[in-house]
Amino acid sequence: MSKATLFSLPGSHPAVSVKLMLDFKGIDYRTIDLMPLIHKGVVRAAGFPGNTVPALKFNGEKLQGSVEIARELDRIVPEPPMLPADEEARRQVLIAEAFGEAELQHAVRQILWNAVRREPRSIATFLEGSGLPLPPKVAAYTSGPIIWGEYKVNDSTDENAEANLAKLPEWLDRLDAWVSDGTLGGETPNAADFQIATSIRLAMALQDLRPHIEARPIGQAAKRLVPVYPGDVPPALPSAWLAPLRKAGSTPSD
Repeated sequence: MSKATLFSLPGSHPAVSVKLMLDFKGIDYRTIDLMPLIHKGVVRAAGFPGNTVPALKFNGEKLQGSVEIARELDRIVPEPPMLPADEEARRQVLIAEAFGEAELQHAVRQILWNAVRREPRSIATFLEGSGLPLPPKVAAYTSGPIIWGEYKVNDSTDENAEANLAKLPEWLDRLDAWVSDGTLGGETPNAADFQIATSIRLAMALQDLRPHIEARPIGQAAKRLVPVYPGDVPPALPSAWLAPLRKAGSTPSD
């Protein structure tokens, strides 16, 4: 079976999800890290139908999107499976995976780019372990157009970031409940774990959010699955936006 090639962005949580899947399957791969925004043209030039990452070349196929890649990896390399054999457990994992991909993933992305725009030098911290030949100090001082572009492309407006933060306490309670019932955080990771843990780890890269997440069941589960994650964004978000998290408290759910 051929070696896989993963097109990625430094700090991209969906791309880290796919790396975890490839490791889980025991698939040998190389990563090509791309610059944000510039990646769109590179991915299309590489023959993919869309312009997003993660984009994976494997076994003669070109795959894009973390959920599509998860399904195709299970088809091409069935063992170990990323979905439970039990029908009800499988249904719950698919529900959690869909929530992680359709809601949580982009919400965290919007919050992140809003915060990074306020603390632009923090972008250099996401280069840790990446393959980009760009010194962190250079990245910190030349990244203005990239930050602005990602802010616009992801619609990371103040209104969207604040709205997502208002939803976060309820989302964290939901994720904690899934850890409690075994849908997430089990001894053997599943497709929903790979999808959600990386979004939680990216959220924890923000110092504004980390104290409200890391002690919770979902925070602990995410750290077990992804012990190391790049990025460290100093406090940047308005205090009023964080009020729902402070009101909810940072103690784990029952």
